[in-house]
Amino acid sequence: MNDERMDMGCLRGFYFKVLSCLFLTFILAFSAYSAEDPKSGKPDSLAGLPIEELMGIDVSTVLGASRYEQRISDAPAPINIVTSDDIKRYGYRTMADLLNSVPGLYVTYDRNYNYLGSGGFLRQGDYNTRMLLLVDGHRMNNNIYDTATIGREFIIDLDLVERVEIIHGPGSSVYGSNAFFGVINVITKTASHIKGLEISGEVASFDTDKERISFGHKFGNGLEMLLSGTRYRSKGQNFYYKEFNQPETNAGRSENNDLEKYSSFFANIKYAGFSMQGAYGSRSKTVPTGAWGTVFNDDRTETTDAQGYIDLKYQKKFENAHELTMRVFYDYYRYDGKYLFDYPPVTMNKDLAVGKWWGAEGHYTARIAGKHTVIGGVEYRDNFLQHQKNYDESPYGLYLDEKGSSYSIGTYAQGEFVLGDTLLFNAGLRYDYYKNFNGNLSPRLALIYTPFEKTTIKLIYGEAYRVPNMYELYYTDGNITQKANPALDPETIRTYQLVVEKYIKDYRLAMTGFYYDVDNLISLQTDSDGLLVFRNTSRAEGKGARFEIEKKWPVGIGGRFSYSYQDVSSSDASVNFRNYPRHLAKLNMFGPLIKDWLSTGLEFLYASPQQNLNSTWDGGYTTINVTFLSEKIFGHLDLSFSIYNILDKSYSNPGSREHLQSDIGQDGRTFRLKATYRF
Repeated sequence: MNDERMDMGCLRGFYFKVLSCLFLTFILAFSAYSAEDPKSGKPDSLAGLPIEELMGIDVSTVLGASRYEQRISDAPAPINIVTSDDIKRYGYRTMADLLNSVPGLYVTYDRNYNYLGSGGFLRQGDYNTRMLLLVDGHRMNNNIYDTATIGREFIIDLDLVERVEIIHGPGSSVYGSNAFFGVINVITKTASHIKGLEISGEVASFDTDKERISFGHKFGNGLEMLLSGTRYRSKGQNFYYKEFNQPETNAGRSENNDLEKYSSFFANIKYAGFSMQGAYGSRSKTVPTGAWGTVFNDDRTETTDAQGYIDLKYQKKFENAHELTMRVFYDYYRYDGKYLFDYPPVTMNKDLAVGKWWGAEGHYTARIAGKHTVIGGVEYRDNFLQHQKNYDESPYGLYLDEKGSSYSIGTYAQGEFVLGDTLLFNAGLRYDYYKNFNGNLSPRLALIYTPFEKTTIKLIYGEAYRVPNMYELYYTDGNITQKANPALDPETIRTYQLVVEKYIKDYRLAMTGFYYDVDNLISLQTDSDGLLVFRNTSRAEGKGARFEIEKKWPVGIGGRFSYSYQDVSSSDASVNFRNYPRHLAKLNMFGPLIKDWLSTGLEFLYASPQQNLNSTWDGGYTTINVTFLSEKIFGHLDLSFSIYNILDKSYSNPGSREHLQSDIGQDGRTFRLKATYRF
């Protein structure tokens, strides 16, 4: 065992040295460009500006990396930000669409839920538990499955999103569990963004329609209010699955079993440092794939997810630039699954999960000597109801009725210290205690160096952890397909990242190399008795690199390109890490077609082939999306028309263990027409 650890350590050292050499070459190549204009010989007039402002970047600061606002170049992580303008330009419909455009991330869809992968890591049976999802700093991962919802079931309409911050790498040093591979912080719009009444409607392929009505106003006494409601319906499409090509299963045709509907409500009220934010959303989806061995081609198999929260927050800024933030919150989650089985007789199996929790947190941010920043805080969460139930409706048979509760408390501190004109040191540490689990320490260290004007280098080390959730610990369907494992231990990760950002003329270039090492990996396995069970398996490691280039032209044209390479492996032969694309390439371009009247956004997405569980390959894919946008027609109306997968590319995503299909087909060419009117 010691020899194995030494070999693994040598291997990690080798990869880290190789990445270091590559980055050193990258830096030296760019350092040949001086800070002076080569034509004039005079210093660049932009040299005194923050690095993010050199290209007129829409958002130059980030909130989610350290729980306080800081420049992106000073944040102890690689950062990508998607703005509300990007959402309109590229016609993003869901958080899954948005995240699929981000460098290094990829999304799969099994015709029921969307799943998010990062750095090549996406496990079967995992419901997005290794990314922490926040809405204005409020934790959205529920207390049953720890799910970060990114499909239609995401609680906020994208029209209400001002920007999305994607913080790559471990964030447990400030957020605790689930901030394993990164943090997604959704910043919502306020009354200042929606002034008055706004209505929006859209129609799309597969008999789809969506409506939204929003009202925002800032009153004379300082009160700000935003209220919004959304409704969505889609009939869906029909499918053919060769795995069900039998007379008794409709010759493999799944017809009228892709229905999806949801509704949501959002409120954001602010007054004199106080804010109250609340949201509720419910989404239902029929399952056309015959997952879990359910009766094929029957629309009675359906899942419903509902989630809501109320968040009360107080922020106080002091004259010495110090800041106090306190919040108290209440959350609710409910899952209802209806699964039709033919045992025989034909039986409806009900799967129920209900979670309720409340919590409080507070942190204080201090500015020291006008340049150093220190933050300290404490967070408490009481999961007073965690209920899972599984039963057959008729004849009645109870397989699971597990009610539990848990709590956690965490305290953290982080400091950002200026060591000179060119060097910044960032250090953070958090301690968490969870009921039934030992305490956990999560550190993060970062050196941020600016050797030349318009060049930033970040060297980052971080650790994160994830406690097993209630579903992984206790779920069973009566040992028919799956059994429980209450002996699971938390999984941990160590991550090394090296980031270089360089600005040359009107270009922004960025390169990120990463290596991570996961211990006590929780994986869904098939046991010797043929049942599915979550187990702590051996370690896993991943490595890769991302390259990004971005440019904006004065005439209103802009674009970005990214390429990502990722490789993941495990020392345990039973852990399958083949279902990820080794290569990702993404290109986004936007610009005017008719000045001041019509613009277009064009998106190219490429993912290399992925291997399915049965060792076949899905072939990879390239999709092209285009959106035509006309804003402020007569000063009040926005119109957009989007074509997704414009070449009608046939492609698929790997299926999980609950599917008979090795891969799940994705949408062909689809359309959407959207109109937004402001009164």
